[in-house]
Amino acid sequence: MDDTPLDGLDGRLITLLAEEPRIGVLECSRRLGVARGTVQARLDRLRARGVIRGFGPELEPAALGYPVTAFATLEIAQGQGRAIRAHLASVPEVLELHTITGQGDMLCRIVARSNADLQRVIDRVVGFDGIMRASTAIALENPVPYRVLPLVAQASGTG
Repeated sequence: MDDTPLDGLDGRLITLLAEEPRIGVLECSRRLGVARGTVQARLDRLRARGVIRGFGPELEPAALGYPVTAFATLEIAQGQGRAIRAHLASVPEVLELHTITGQGDMLCRIVARSNADLQRVIDRVVGFDGIMRASTAIALENPVPYRVLPLVAQASGTG
């Protein structure tokens, strides 16, 4: 992975795109005061480095009918990681999966239509031979939603 640091223009470009995701390259160049080719080259480089992963819409699970968020810590049988990953990837309500250290081996962020529906989702998640134990915590609120712009500001020196 290229570890070239972000500069101020990168930081301003990423921030502009985060604030106005539907803005075009030409408008970015106008607002940033640089050539269109410069913006396009920066975008291409940031995408190639994996800094920018996509331009798709950010979706809200609650607005899709899944207002309950929970985190499940899973303990798995040794040697079952690959099969368990495939199983969890097949469960639509599993939004994220991380392998972790500490108590448990994997951490899943899951959603459900209600607290009662959460039981169905958990049953489906743990209904796999390699999952030995699960501990689930329901999220009550999300006061600091997923964010990366503070990191962009820090890394690019724009904040």
